[in-house]
Amino acid sequence: MVRLNFDWFMQTLLDRKDRMSMYSGLEVRVPFCDHRIAEYLYSVPWEMKDYQGREKGLLRTAVQGWLPDDVLWRKKSPYPKTHHPVYLEIVSERLRSVLGSSDAPLTQIVSRAALENLLSGEDSPNVPFYGQLMTRPQTIAYFLQLNYWLSKYNIRIL
Repeated sequence: MVRLNFDWFMQTLLDRKDRMSMYSGLEVRVPFCDHRIAEYLYSVPWEMKDYQGREKGLLRTAVQGWLPDDVLWRKKSPYPKTHHPVYLEIVSERLRSVLGSSDAPLTQIVSRAALENLLSGEDSPNVPFYGQLMTRPQTIAYFLQLNYWLSKYNIRIL
């Protein structure tokens, strides 16, 4: 999953950043996306990633004194995500379609029951999770992207 996030989803975020900033005529820098920093931090043990109980705690502590405290310790603010009810309907229908397939690669690594539970919303209302403030629609979309990636590259879990 780390490799998938690094090679696949990070590209999407950087592309989105470029499009949004250039639309407004801004040049945006993302210094913490330097590949050396990202590669190092992806290899750090999980318990260190939320050092002192803060997301990106290790990184924040490492650059303390280089950034103003109000920037350094502010709440993480991910790219805006849609909260339109139609978005939830669309991604839910697509995930139902994936679950309707007997050979969906996603179900090799994620329980069908857990995905159906996610679709029902019973145990997963729009409560943020995973540090990116992913609510249920974004979590469903994440699993759709994962299934697409597994399919595109013909990944099989043995």
